[in-house]
This record gives sequence, structure tokens and C-alpha cells, in this order.
Amino acid sequence: MLPFLQSALRAAELKITSPQEYQVLQRTSISGGILTVSGEIANLGTAVKALEARLTFNGGSRDWQKLTATFSGTAFQAPLEVPSGGWYRLEVRAVGEGKTLAETAVEKFGVGEVFVVAGQSNSANHGEEKQITRSARVVTFNGKTWQLGNDPQPGASGGGGSFLPLFGDAMAQRFNVPVGFIACGIGATSVREWLPKGATFPNPPTLESRVRRLPDGRWESDGQAYDHFVSRLKQIGPSGFRAVLWHQGESDANQRDVTRTLPGALYREYLEKLIRDSRQSIDWNAPWFVAQVSYHVPGDESSAEIREAQASLWKDGIALPGPDSDAMKSEFRESGGKGVHFNTKGLREHAARWVEKVAPWLDEQLVAKAAP
Repeated sequence: MLPFLQSALRAAELKITSPQEYQVLQRTSISGGILTVSGEIANLGTAVKALEARLTFNGGSRDWQKLTATFSGTAFQAPLEVPSGGWYRLEVRAVGEGKTLAETAVEKFGVGEVFVVAGQSNSANHGEEKQITRSARVVTFNGKTWQLGNDPQPGASGGGGSFLPLFGDAMAQRFNVPVGFIACGIGATSVREWLPKGATFPNPPTLESRVRRLPDGRWESDGQAYDHFVSRLKQIGPSGFRAVLWHQGESDANQRDVTRTLPGALYREYLEKLIRDSRQSIDWNAPWFVAQVSYHVPGDESSAEIREAQASLWKDGIALPGPDSDAMKSEFRESGGKGVHFNTKGLREHAARWVEKVAPWLDEQLVAKAAP
């Protein structure tokens, strides 16, 4: 039974803050998840006896369901079981004295799969041509609101194309659920720049905007990239996404100034630190996929040390195997094959390679959670 809320104010108001339009809730099982319906109810001239909700989808509606809400002043929260899928329409109403006192609705939200994508330019918006979602079941979160997942992806650097709409469409079709992204990639970044503030290393990356030199000659990260990354993860909460997809390594491999190149053993150490520290910061052992990536241009197509460092994280169970994008040579690259970023063919291939790695693992996760 809800507490009585009384007000002498004139107009009834009911506002929903969660879910948002186009929000994707990370499902907790193959069948669905628990949505926290949040909002504010105010300015009611009579007592509210209950909050009720119903879902509308595929042209039909569920029955109205009473919410078990908790209040803090005029704000409320209430759990609601929602099946996998979407888009759904959520209606919420306040009732009392046998009538509806106020009502509102969220037109589109879903329950499906959410992925965090981080690393450097080929994880961000630096592809040769912008991509769009063809299914309209792929969305992205800009830190405040959700929107259709067309390029450029908010939260990542660059203004061009990415593999996310293509990967999202393929995953939405395979699993028949909407797919959401939190994009965090920053072009030209070394793994050293992603470390927490104060983490030290013996030599600087090629770009020094996120690092500084110490009096003893060592270098340290200023924590900008790490803090931004962790803040994005915290916005969606513990278990609020399926996995991190990490694609980075070019700015640590085979630098023109060899004093800026990161040895493979240190790359492994620093990426492991980033994974472990970020898990601790969000208080959740989030899965990570790590791609094999060190490609620059034709003739400088890989670094054995960086590739082995990335693979060693898989072998030791710290991360899961991502795609080998070094295998994508000049036919997949920008500027007639002379660049490091992907052309349209490359973005399609990159998306397909991520699906090849992520989808079978996700199948296993869903089956494991469904087992008695």
C-alpha cells in the first residue's frame, strides 16, 4: 500500500525519469530484466492510493499492474519485470478514490544488450563514411539521453563513421532484442593515457596531452581518459552493460620515434591494470573483449610484441578474445588503402568480426543463465 500524498496545489503532475525514450535496459536473463521505474509525482489535490503501469507492444497491451513503489518526498522508484525485446510503450498512472489522478507514458524503450566500446580511433568515429542503423533497433547513450545509434557516436572522438551501427544491427537481428552502446573511444591514444591518475611509466606516448613528466624522469597519466571512462560506466550502474569491447594498440606499436614505442610486456601490464582498476572502480567484474590491433599502414602492419601482449590477456583469463583487425589489410583501409582507419568495406568487415567473437560467447551466457 502506498503512502498518502496530499497537496493543495492546483495541477496534477506525474513525470517519468526512467526509462528514457530509446533507452535499452541490459537484460539479466534470456527472458528479460527488472526495470526500475523512476519518476516524480506532485501537485495532487487528493490522496494517491496506488501507482500502476502497463506495457504496450506488437499492437497489444498488458493489463494494468500495481507497482510496489518507494517514495522519497515526491520522487518514487518501483521495480517492474519486463520481457526481452522492444520497442515497448510504458504507461504509468496514479490512481485514487476510484479514478485516475495523473498519467504519462514513455513511447519507446527496450530490454536487450548494452555494450561499452573504448580504445582509440578505430573504436570511435574515425571511419571513412558515417554508418546508420538499418533496423532502428540500435541506440547510443550520450551521457544524458538515448538516441538512435547513427554515426557519429556521442561520447567518442571524431566525426566520421564507426562499426557500431553495423555491429548493433547484426546483433539485434541475431538475438531479436534492441542493442545499446556507450561509446568512449579517443583517437590516437596510448594505453598509457587510459591509466588512472598518477600511474607511472618510463617513456611517454607520442602525444603528451594526457600525460606529464615527473622530476625523476618518469612519466605519469593525468587520469583524464580513465575518469571519463569510469564515469560513463557508473552512469549505467553495476551490471548495466554486457561487456566492454576494447580496440586499441596502434599508438603503442612501432612509433616513428622509437623512444615512444611501448614494449609488449608493459602494454600487457598497463592494460591489465586498466581492466582491473576500472572493475574495482565500478564494483563489478565486467567482462572485457580485447582485440588484436597494431596496424598502421601498408608495410607497417603489425607488432608481434603488442599482439602477443593482447593475446596473453586472453590466455590468462583476464579478457576475452576480440577480433584480429591487423588481418584487415589495405583493401579495408581509408585513403585508397594507405591509411589506418577503415573505409566502408572495412567498417562492415570490422563489425562482422566483432559479431564472430561476441555472439557465440553471448549465446553461452544466455544458456548458462537459463540452466536450472
